[in-house]
Amino acid sequence: MDFTGKTVIVTGSTRGLGKAIAEKFAMLGANVVINGTSETVLKTEKEFSDKGYKVKAFIGDISVSENVQMLVKTAVDTFGTVDVLVNNAGIVRDKLLMKMSIEDWDEVINVNLKSVFLCTKEVIRLMMKKRQGRIINISSVIGVMGNAGQANYAASKAGIIGFTKSIARELGSRGITCNVVAPGFIESDMSQQIPEEMREKYIANVPLRRAGTPLDVAGAVCFLASEDAEYITGQVIHVDGGLVM
Repeated sequence: MDFTGKTVIVTGSTRGLGKAIAEKFAMLGANVVINGTSETVLKTEKEFSDKGYKVKAFIGDISVSENVQMLVKTAVDTFGTVDVLVNNAGIVRDKLLMKMSIEDWDEVINVNLKSVFLCTKEVIRLMMKKRQGRIINISSVIGVMGNAGQANYAASKAGIIGFTKSIARELGSRGITCNVVAPGFIESDMSQQIPEEMREKYIANVPLRRAGTPLDVAGAVCFLASEDAEYITGQVIHVDGGLVM
């Protein structure tokens, strides 16, 4: 896969999955626009630049429409256009429904789902003019299976799947593909905090008998953005070791 000359926006890309996805694209020659809500994104920008990657950072909460407009403007002003959008930004506010506040619900829906709507709506203006583009949205197996204590997160991730299938039907005639990657249990800073007994129990239900890595997810995302996947749209690709079949 070669993304030389292509411009990719990856939201929520200062750590974990988002950072791995952004770096994979950069390694394959893409111009990458990374995003986060803190100064950490500038550290990631320097790290990538020091490796010789073509990168531009944007700091801002992308559940806010004005910030999304500036994110896309930054990409266009820096690299000329946007060819690929990866909607990865996400948070968790896990609680049982009885204890979940309205703020817990709204914050997760806004960051995880509303941002996907805002970013997608903004970039398709460019993609439709070119009659070409790739949109990859990061959901989760939780959006398919559900999980106790994660009603807000599951709703946001399930919403991403329905949203993606709908826009795939809308945009297909314009040469724009829209797909979902749904990761399972992925090794990350967050997963390291899970008690070992729970980790072992979860992995025992995974046919491949291991947790995934951020690079497993990044590989699937880059494939869906590549020319090899030009006849794939509206699909949910599970990167979960076979947990959901």
